[in-house]
Amino acid sequence: MPTTCDPHVDFTVLDAASLLAIAMGGTAGTDYGSGAIHPRVVTSAAVTGAWRSPDGTVRLRLHTDGTFAGEVAGRRRHARGTYAIDGESVVLHDESGLRTPIHVHDGELEMAGHRLRPAG
Repeated sequence: MPTTCDPHVDFTVLDAASLLAIAMGGTAGTDYGSGAIHPRVVTSAAVTGAWRSPDGTVRLRLHTDGTFAGEVAGRRRHARGTYAIDGESVVLHDESGLRTPIHVHDGELEMAGHRLRPAG
């Protein structure tokens, strides 16, 4: 089936990046209505460890060395890269170039409407 896309585009990478953007990103500007005057500052101790969505479809591990590994159920390609803490958010920098903001709220991580809780 012919497409009008550039033949040099790697559809596997674009497909995985698109899914990760939906499942793990794009939540900038979320307002939790906390009423706090001063923004919270996230510490690495608050976010390092294993996280998962309640249904288990999204999993994320934030390592103490500033790296992360994530996976979405049904996907062969796992997300890997580094993360940086930016005020009250964490920003993932995937090896594919995808940049995903994560908001920390009440002991949970929120990415594109998915709430990740500590994996116990």
